[in-house]
Amino acid sequence: MTEKTDSENLTRLRIEELRSQLNKHNILYYQENSPEALDSEYDSMMRELKELENQYPQYASPVSPTQRVGALPLKRFTTVTHKLPMLSLANAFNKDEFLSWNEKVSKLLTNKLDFVCELKYDGLAISAIYENGNLVKGATRGDGNKGEDVTNNLKTIKHLPLNLSGTYPSVLEVRGEVVFPISDFREFNVTRSADGLSEYTNPRNAAAGALRQLDPLETAKRPLDIFIYGIGYVDGDLPCKTQHESLEYLSNLGFNINEHNMLVKSVDEVIEYYSRYVEIQTNLNYACDGVVIKVDRLDFQRHLGTVGREPKWAIAFKFPSEQKETTLLDIKFNVGRTGSINPYAILNPVQIGGANIRQATLHNEDYIKSKDLRIGDAVIVERAGEVIPQVIHPIPSKRDGSETELQMPTNCPVCNHVIFSSQDEAMSYCVNSGCPAQTSKMVEHFVSKGAMDIQGLGPKQIQVLITENLIEDASDLYDLKNHQERAMEIERIGETSLDNLLTAISASRQQPLERVLTALGIKHVGPEVAELLSQRFQNIDSIIEATETEIQNIPGIGPRIASSIRSYFSNPSNIKLVNKLRIAKLNLETVNDYQLEKQVFLNKIFVVTGRMENFSRTEIQNRIKALGGKVTSTVSKKTDFVVVGSDPGSKLDQANLLEINILEEAQFTDLIQSLLLNNDQ
Repeated sequence: MTEKTDSENLTRLRIEELRSQLNKHNILYYQENSPEALDSEYDSMMRELKELENQYPQYASPVSPTQRVGALPLKRFTTVTHKLPMLSLANAFNKDEFLSWNEKVSKLLTNKLDFVCELKYDGLAISAIYENGNLVKGATRGDGNKGEDVTNNLKTIKHLPLNLSGTYPSVLEVRGEVVFPISDFREFNVTRSADGLSEYTNPRNAAAGALRQLDPLETAKRPLDIFIYGIGYVDGDLPCKTQHESLEYLSNLGFNINEHNMLVKSVDEVIEYYSRYVEIQTNLNYACDGVVIKVDRLDFQRHLGTVGREPKWAIAFKFPSEQKETTLLDIKFNVGRTGSINPYAILNPVQIGGANIRQATLHNEDYIKSKDLRIGDAVIVERAGEVIPQVIHPIPSKRDGSETELQMPTNCPVCNHVIFSSQDEAMSYCVNSGCPAQTSKMVEHFVSKGAMDIQGLGPKQIQVLITENLIEDASDLYDLKNHQERAMEIERIGETSLDNLLTAISASRQQPLERVLTALGIKHVGPEVAELLSQRFQNIDSIIEATETEIQNIPGIGPRIASSIRSYFSNPSNIKLVNKLRIAKLNLETVNDYQLEKQVFLNKIFVVTGRMENFSRTEIQNRIKALGGKVTSTVSKKTDFVVVGSDPGSKLDQANLLEINILEEAQFTDLIQSLLLNNDQ
């Protein structure tokens, strides 16, 4: 194997790892309102992934987090398809990065630019649609293309008008941010605490939780507010040519527009605005983590267009992360589902961003050693956004000699089994497959939203089921109905909760093979790899029997992943688990309407863009992949076909420029029929 090939394989593996991590954090942040990653960590991973995908377009994927915003809508709400995508924003973390963005924009336009500066609120992005001046639909951003219908909950927000005043088009969609004012949030938490309920960590989570209440009366109990910051889909004419005029127009219609928005005439004024709000942000009655800078003229915005999920005409200039000094009291360890031994810091409690911080992740032994962290150190802790903090560095000048260096455990902190340390990785592992901590984490992963999606089964309930010997592994969940009486006797599992849980477990049997593969928790196998395996082999027995070479020959799967898959299915205990799932009647075969054996698009590269009439873009992309083709998000000289719907945007222009074959939806369908017919002859 050449040095170049080795490098590309490592790059591909890194891309897959970043996508897996970002997908996990998207679900935790947008769906479960329980973020684990620092904003800075998430932004760093997203930036690295975007750079790698730009540098290596052959590894681009339409399901990459760089092509999506947020996460999929919760199933309990009706899905709303946005007529225009709700985009995210690129970030600038310092003055140089902002100036670099400005330079790029200026080169593309060559005109003197005015900007509108707006505060970047930390809430929940929404869309509100008005027909003939009446509010008819409200939705969350969701994944940017589809969101959750929260119309009735939005109607409880007093600052969102139900009827518009003035002159308006027949259909007007506005975009805004639902926020929980800080003063109200604190009072709300005091009330919850007095009622014996858990307090919310931050205003953003409280706002998201309120807007996702099934009962609007519950939403109404929380004093939510909203700021409208832009216009989406419009059927009719608008009397505004700039972003600043748009905000004034929206204000005249009756919308709540943030008073701190400002039209500025130069880059220096942008910097001045940003610097001012860095200083006074903590005095505001709502959480914000930066400034959004937008090109003012709307025709310039349209000319600049978008790249991936981000508009070129706007950027978020993030505030510096808040840091505080505290003491590292101890370093403890937990066990992950793969047996990884994960260190974390016990801190002397410190208030950062309105939260009482007691713990922080330490990642692995190398992380601790590289920062020379010692128990007893005075340390700087950073909390970027409203998420779990991290220890930035110690303060060596404050050491008095009582500090102690970390001693990695030699035995698992849960089962006391000897720990294995790999020279190839920074992590240490408990290799006892019967370790209770691993079992618990594995079951947690098995029931998670990205896997079997069994709701109503949290870590505490799982631990109880394991402790009471009702389950030994995830497959035993499907036999839980035969132990109902005993389960009902257990603390934390009531009759109603148990009935709901058993219903959810039974429903999960309908999950497709790729979900089952994801749920197994095979190292390096996330949703994307699981889908590739299910499409190629069609059933789990073929995957079990496949050689490492056969697995590695699948485009998108390299030697490291192939080795991990082969190793997993070489373990008799894992085969035992699969067989138990087979007995439980899970889907272990692929249900596919397309003829996978007819690879008529083999080695052909497609880009799909615009809104389709008869199929969703995802359905078209899946059909292309099922017939052997590859789907990317970027039009390049390597692209063979661009499939276009209405409003295809700049990708159509790029395809015309490069003289690439363009197919409308009907032409695409005709091409497939023609190729399959010829293939049969």
